Amino acid sequence: MSRYLVAALYKFAPLVPDAALQADLKTVCERHAVFGTLLLAREGINGTIAGPAAGVQAVLVRLRAIPGLAELEHKESPADEQPFLRMKVRLKREIVTMGITDIDPVGDVGTYVEAKDWNELITAPDVVTIDTRNDYEVRIGQFEGAINPETVSFREFPDWFRQFRETRPNARIAMYCTGGIRCEKATAFARMEGVDEVFHLKGGILKYLETVPEAESRWQGECFVFDRRVAVRHGLEAGTHTLCHACREPLGPEDLRSPDYVPGASCPHCVEIRTADQRERYAERHRQEELARARGEWHLGQPGAPREADG
Repeated sequence: MSRYLVAALYKFAPLVPDAALQADLKTVCERHAVFGTLLLAREGINGTIAGPAAGVQAVLVRLRAIPGLAELEHKESPADEQPFLRMKVRLKREIVTMGITDIDPVGDVGTYVEAKDWNELITAPDVVTIDTRNDYEVRIGQFEGAINPETVSFREFPDWFRQFRETRPNARIAMYCTGGIRCEKATAFARMEGVDEVFHLKGGILKYLETVPEAESRWQGECFVFDRRVAVRHGLEAGTHTLCHACREPLGPEDLRSPDYVPGASCPHCVEIRTADQRERYAERHRQEELARARGEWHLGQPGAPREADG
């Protein structure tokens, strides 16, 4: 049995986030030894938390007691180590930042598609499949035949999508992301842009990898996740990727064999854009982290979640 339970969650719902709710949720999480990140905004909640199973369930009960979150769904996966260093509850303008203020992810989104029906949809000849995640995530895994927008951040997606629509104005569109939040907001944007037939994978890649047998899967590679596991594969088992502590890019086995990979200092993705002084600072930080790890401690510079979760 794994020592920790990881719960990824989100829901678009009209909330009234304030400092009192923020403080209350942080207290509840810390009381139950639950760490991670929760983002609260007027459009809903987004986050990933981890801790003892009983503690995580207690936090979920508290979250579902908030008006609008009674039907909050979550996805579970096991972890042998606590994947987060601390608990953060943040008040935000958006729970996943697109930068478009007049869309309605609560009332007007695309059509949900269950994981078991996803293969049939994306193999239809008139359907275009779009990965709404960022480039570093797509690089380590995606659905067969999906389009990679090559975005650095989700803020770039609206401009990319508008250009794409000029080339395929009548396409039926299927969108997906890690846990469902980005593709849900992306379909709301598509609806606002006048797209009638737009679909999204309910529960995201994580639900697909959890429920679809590997022998039937159209997923290729691993799925990047926003905690110290870095990536997961079918059955939500831990993947083979790690992080470059210099640039926080996910690194696969081939990257680790590269002569440009120096633990804690550089990797093939950043060696050309970092100075020698920067690489030496990163190497020293890595040495301090390893010393702290040997003492059974966490070094303050040691990364917990590789990037802030946005879907």
